Amino acid sequence: QVQLVESGGGLVQAGGSLRLSCAASGSAGSINAMGWYRQAPGKQRELVANIISGGSTNYADSVKGRFTVSRDNAKNTVYLQMNSLKPEDTAVYYCRVVRAPHYVYWGQGTQVTVSS
Repeated sequence: QVQLVESGGGLVQAGGSLRLSCAASGSAGSINAMGWYRQAPGKQRELVANIISGGSTNYADSVKGRFTVSRDNAKNTVYLQMNSLKPEDTAVYYCRVVRAPHYVYWGQGTQVTVSS
């Protein structure tokens, strides 16, 4: 089992910044990928950004150039630096971890609200 603890959500004005963190503990060895998804009211959960064990990253088109995903392997922690936030970024953000060979774990979610 892997336990995920998220932090860093909150309320921010448009144009502001937030940094999300997600720390994995428990049987966290051999984590293949870590990343972030989000779900806005009435919408499906969507990929925001992820980073795989080799360091490659993927971003949703809507956040490219504004968000940066990074990972501290020693701490089994993934970060999401969000800059130039927009009201449409408002959502619950979920951490997602994939542990070898294919086990998927989700965090409890953290609310990000961007006011206009």
